[in-house]
Amino acid sequence: MAHAIELKTAPADFRFPTTNQTRHCFGRYIEFHRCLAAKGEESNQCENFA
Repeated sequence: MAHAIELKTAPADFRFPTTNQTRHCFGRYIEFHRCLAAKGEESNQCENFA
């Protein structure tokens, strides 16, 4: 029988700091581009995420 495969993100593991940093950087990247889309490219508020 076919089993359903559940995919999920692994939790943060403090033994691998570069992986945790990558996740943080990606989150900041997404927040920056959401800010640009919402407030426009002229907004200085988006620089907090850069």
